[in-house]
Parts: sequence; structure tokens; C-alpha cells
Amino acid sequence: MTEIENKIINIIDELRPFLISDGGDIKFIKLENNIVYIKLLGACSTCQMVDITLKEVIETAIKNEIPEINEVVNIN
Repeated sequence: MTEIENKIINIIDELRPFLISDGGDIKFIKLENNIVYIKLLGACSTCQMVDITLKEVIETAIKNEIPEINEVVNIN
């Protein structure tokens, strides 16, 4: 695992309690071409706010710490 992947996992671990409190969870899938692939689980996978959570919370948190990341994508 690369240093950047470890940083991504650490950021995801910091966000996880927020998602769990809403009945969801998050799993890191892979990093490819500066795009982070995740899978939102549980209530987060069907929530109407999933796009806001993905872009404004998860993607913002990761990009703030790792500027070279271009995007965070949720895979179904």
C-alpha cells in the first residue's frame, strides 16, 4: 500500500464514525490515476443526501489533505 493510500484510509477512518452514526459506513476500494474509489455502505448507499456527503464531506476532506487527488467516486 502506498503512502497516499494510507493517508486516504486514515481520513476515511476519521469520517467513519459520522457515517456510522447515520447507519452507514464507507470502504476504500482503490486509488487509480489520482481518483479515489470508495463504496458507501448501509444507509449511506441509499440516502438521498449521498451526493452531498460524497462531494462536500468525503471528497473535500480527502482533497484538503491530499491536493493531488482529482475526485472521489462512489462505486455501486
